[in-house]
Amino acid sequence: MLSVKAFPDFRSAAAAVLDYLHRRLGFDLWMVTRVEGQEWIILQVEDHGYGIKSGMALKWADSFCIRMIEGQGPCVSPRVLDVPAYAAAPVGQVVKVGAYIGIPIMKEDGSLFGTLCAIHPSSQPDMIVMEQPMIELFTRLLGTILAEELKTLEGARRDERTSAGAHRDPQTGLFGREAWETLVRAEERRCVDYGNPAAVAVVTLRASDRQLHEGLLERAAGALTQATREQDVLARVGDHQFAVLAVECDRAGMKALVGRLTDALAEVRIDASISVSHRCPPRTLWHSWREAEGEAEGNSRDHSHG
Repeated sequence: MLSVKAFPDFRSAAAAVLDYLHRRLGFDLWMVTRVEGQEWIILQVEDHGYGIKSGMALKWADSFCIRMIEGQGPCVSPRVLDVPAYAAAPVGQVVKVGAYIGIPIMKEDGSLFGTLCAIHPSSQPDMIVMEQPMIELFTRLLGTILAEELKTLEGARRDERTSAGAHRDPQTGLFGREAWETLVRAEERRCVDYGNPAAVAVVTLRASDRQLHEGLLERAAGALTQATREQDVLARVGDHQFAVLAVECDRAGMKALVGRLTDALAEVRIDASISVSHRCPPRTLWHSWREAEGEAEGNSRDHSHG
């Protein structure tokens, strides 16, 4: 008896769709992408010659897809040189593109998530346009799977944090370093799967050990807790140091968060430095944390020598 298994997740479904479309229609490069601000993040790829890999971040403004979304060109273009907007796209000046396919992937609220797209170095027969309804159907199905999966993320985060709660810092009640490392790794998986923006802030208290034992840590923890959002992760990661994982947070959101952290600490008269590092594919959240931590250590040395 034939057994047809369901896909376990969006990532697996996207990979299978790209493989099928490549075998059915050719085209050397097929991608599922996420648009996040100015970045065009490659989530899944079926590449046969362009050297594109999952996790890469390209410039959204340079793409054919932004021009397709803006209505400057068709979703299926057998000869891109016949479409002025595509012929002028910067990406076409970098790699050879003769034909293009692009369909938007929409979120449940109607906003743009990304695209399912393909390019090929040579022009294709006009009849490839007849395949657009099939490609649109696959794209809508992926969008449906994505929407259902995104609904489960908050529940998954709650379960992870409940489990990580076994590793709390006894002095502040916040997550400890072990819990922090576990939660960073878990969120990184979601960033890889969905292209979510995220960042890390490291807060280093400028205080003596005596001050820490006089309730300064508890006051700092309380102030930082009030300033962070419900979805963020706040942990004590060192004697004088806290870390914030800003979940699904772009640069503007992180700037606002740092402002709230700064104001909250000033309100309780705590002197501290804040170092920030954004996740920028292919660099991971782990890299972001290490970068922010290294910057914090440099700031601490500078302050002690000042």
